[in-house]
Amino acid sequence: MSIPEVNLNRLQTPFYPRLQALDRLNSWHCWKGYTTADALYDAELEYFAIRNSTAVFDLTPMTKYRITGPDSLTYIDRLVTRDMHKIRPGRVAYAAWCDDQGQVIDDGTIFHLREGEYRLCSQERHLAWLTVAAVGMDVSIVEETGDIAALAVQGPTSFSVLQELGIEGLAALKPFGLMHCDFHGAELTVSRTGFTGDLGYELWIEAAAALPLWDALFDAGRLYGIKAMGTHALDMARIEAGFLTAGIDFVPAMETVRSGRSRSPFELGLGWLVDFKKPNFNGRRALADEQRDGSNWRLVKLDIDGNKPANHSYIHTRIRGRTKKVGFVTSATWSPVCKQNIAIGTVSMPHGAPGSRLWVEIYYQREMHWSRVMAEARVVDKPFWDPPRRRATPPGPF
Repeated sequence: MSIPEVNLNRLQTPFYPRLQALDRLNSWHCWKGYTTADALYDAELEYFAIRNSTAVFDLTPMTKYRITGPDSLTYIDRLVTRDMHKIRPGRVAYAAWCDDQGQVIDDGTIFHLREGEYRLCSQERHLAWLTVAAVGMDVSIVEETGDIAALAVQGPTSFSVLQELGIEGLAALKPFGLMHCDFHGAELTVSRTGFTGDLGYELWIEAAAALPLWDALFDAGRLYGIKAMGTHALDMARIEAGFLTAGIDFVPAMETVRSGRSRSPFELGLGWLVDFKKPNFNGRRALADEQRDGSNWRLVKLDIDGNKPANHSYIHTRIRGRTKKVGFVTSATWSPVCKQNIAIGTVSMPHGAPGSRLWVEIYYQREMHWSRVMAEARVVDKPFWDPPRRRATPPGPF
């Protein structure tokens, strides 16, 4: 029996040869034009590498823009809802940016690489919109997605692995900090960031140095349980951490077809990113109106009874003994570490306050037979997984 070939019309990241050599499942998908692994050998074993040792994920397809120039800070500060003046060189900011109606276009991370030099990383591509938003400002915006290779190195032994790699000064790097070092003559940027809710780092390097970095990293991690992982394992971890994904947990405002399908930062639980002390930013007036008048939706994190994952499920409340549909689940998984059936969802206001109880309508199939359960769920206001090692500086020598 022949094994189907990966679609070679897709782009391949610089790390693809190493991932292909590890692959046993031939399960791939397209991430922004790049061939990306769903899983390489077993999604759950890859997930446990995140929580028990070190897991490595190829981040290269993430959209990356280099923003420089005399007005770069003014430009970025107007672009996003948080105060970027507080993000000094050597720091990373999680941020969201909105349209004029206060609806989230996307969220992502902004790396203040050096004075007046930034890298914006996002799920979606925004070059046309970013360029229009820069009219009248002295800035340069260059997409560098294909030029910069990136790896997420996540898990309790990640600090030990990178120390073994020879990265000096890593012990002093705080969460959302970044540092530059030399790797075989190429500049390697190391940031203490990630999408797993665990101790972890991200490595950024020019594409030509990608394979030597991979080989050195896996050689350094050989005694620390280092494993490569795909998107299925990463998705399980990010749901445990309560992190959102554009296109899954919300529809980017620029992609909506029907009114009412996009969300504001307040409706995504990102109100803490909105700083009204700033004089001006995209969507400020609409967000001020929403803060005064109230939101239409609320993001909820759900601890659900039972062990049937609530993918694509409706969320209900009970009023005087009757159920009423008030929302839907956007992401769900069984958490192997937390031993919980968890989900992220969106419900109409005023439902879903932290501590309240809702019901989730779950359909699942076993041996071609469909079953339906109404599982009780508790609304929680904290991540399901948030270990102290995530913030410890220096991290322990796991």
